[in-house]
Amino acid sequence: MKGFIRKDFAMIKSNLKLLIILFILYAVMGLVGDNDISFLLPFMCVMIMISSFSYDTYNKWDAYSVSFPNGRKNSVKAKYISTILLILIASIITIILSFIISYINLNTINYKQILVTMLGSIFGTLLVLTVMYPIIYKFGIEKARIIILVITFGLIFIGGFILSFLDFNLANILSFLEKYLIIILVIGMIIMVYVSYKISENIFLKKDFD
Repeated sequence: MKGFIRKDFAMIKSNLKLLIILFILYAVMGLVGDNDISFLLPFMCVMIMISSFSYDTYNKWDAYSVSFPNGRKNSVKAKYISTILLILIASIITIILSFIISYINLNTINYKQILVTMLGSIFGTLLVLTVMYPIIYKFGIEKARIIILVITFGLIFIGGFILSFLDFNLANILSFLEKYLIIILVIGMIIMVYVSYKISENIFLKKDFD
């Protein structure tokens, strides 16, 4: 398992320079203005990890990995663990930078706002992960890009269409979310990742390699 994880990090090593640049950009933008791109940093981790699928395909890694004991399961598990670890590392660094920037600019640290904002960013990032990974395992990275694009625009259209016919009491919804937001996000993230992982694992276990 550790070897699979090290392999994933080794394959994306060159892309980590991009994250370093984004961290520097985030710090500079936070110090000189009000622009907040903290959400972008965890999201870029998923994008970087998705690039590892292309490397796997090019190097025929999937076909090779099945020769190991529990290779199929460990390959999928390592991909999810590597991605989540990268997201957590980026999020922790972002939180620390946010604390520093807040203290420098305001001479105080709004812990709750920073943590809730970061938690929301992680949730959104994991949502992308949980949707994309099973599709990539099922159809491959090239076809997955097209499918994901279609799904994204489809969901936006369907969501907008449904919302136009529904009458929400926004005040009640916001009041509910304010009380239970953190619990909802944490439970939602755990469920999303677990379901996505099991779907991806099931797909990969049944996949044939030439």
